[in-house]
Amino acid sequence: MAGNQGQLGHTQHNRAQQPTSQTHPIRSKKIMDEDHDIDEDEYEFSRNYFLAKESGKSGKKSARKLSEINLVDEQDLRAEVSNIEPKHEKEIASLIDSYKSLYNEWLFELRYGFGLLLYGFGSKKTLIEDFASTALTEYSVIVVNGYLQSINLKQVAMAMAEVLWDQLKLQLRSASGSLPKSQQPFNSRSMDDLIAFLDGPHAPENECFVCLVIHNIDGPGLRDSESQHLLARIAACSHVRVVASIDHVNAPLLWDKKMVHVQFNWCWHHVPTFAPYKVEGVFHPLILAHGSASQSVKTATIVLQSLTPNAQSVFKVLAEHQLTHPDDEGMPIDVLFTSCRERFLVSSLVTLNSHLTEFKDHELVKMRRHSDGQDCLYIPLSKDALEKLVQEISQ
Repeated sequence: MAGNQGQLGHTQHNRAQQPTSQTHPIRSKKIMDEDHDIDEDEYEFSRNYFLAKESGKSGKKSARKLSEINLVDEQDLRAEVSNIEPKHEKEIASLIDSYKSLYNEWLFELRYGFGLLLYGFGSKKTLIEDFASTALTEYSVIVVNGYLQSINLKQVAMAMAEVLWDQLKLQLRSASGSLPKSQQPFNSRSMDDLIAFLDGPHAPENECFVCLVIHNIDGPGLRDSESQHLLARIAACSHVRVVASIDHVNAPLLWDKKMVHVQFNWCWHHVPTFAPYKVEGVFHPLILAHGSASQSVKTATIVLQSLTPNAQSVFKVLAEHQLTHPDDEGMPIDVLFTSCRERFLVSSLVTLNSHLTEFKDHELVKMRRHSDGQDCLYIPLSKDALEKLVQEISQ
């Protein structure tokens, strides 16, 4: 009986195995079919690839060029862009205001020798200018607009040296009652001499500082290696503090380890503002637009609105002189200085030159030699355009 049970169990075991042996060929066939489909797909892909290559070689290339495209005029394009209604103005203003609580922290870091580097999406120009005007009142501030196409760093170093020298004269006069020894004119000094002066131990007890504010230190005018190394040397000077912004995602690649941690000594602050690059974008060339021969009134208005009211008034003096004397070759610098001083717009030639440097950097004002040998200033705009510009900035 037991043997029968064992035989029965053996028989049942064989029966249980039979379906498996019957379905195995079907599975194998499915796998083979799938492999065959994959091979066909790969073959078809390869065939199409090489056919496309062959047809590309035999086909004729287009003779059309980008220069043949009917491009829109630059002024028209900028006018259309300026008419775009801004969005989320309240939210952007609220976000920028929220960063004001960080001003004390930023000022603390500057006092202890660090440089401030602000990054994040959106223009940080308004934020930095507000920080400079409210928290950096004890410093003399020099502003560099890195978004311009070309920047003369020696002129920047000269302006910083002149401002520092004015501070030292005032401090030494109040301490000893006597004037310090006169300095060699800074415009005749080399870059190394200017950096040495900014780094010199002039006032060990109560040190003076010059704050260098750089909008877009990664801008097109400062993106080369030589400019970055010069800025790093200036930032490492004992009497210099730097506040800068970056916008390019690869901006940190401009610096090596020494520049980041020793010379600039950056403190990184993520401050996205989501504000439009209204001023910065004016100076970037438009790819699909014809360049205009003269600067548009709209562009000049935007730039002037970003400057101080005092700078706008100086520009207005020059513009009014050009409108009332249309046949003149320009306005001599000494005549402009006298007119501005009479209106209490400037107190020294150094102040006027700082305004003129800013105008030249923005290409608002140009200089040419008068027939009598004097250097004269003029605004490269037609009479109608200049009248419209004066009307815009007077509102």
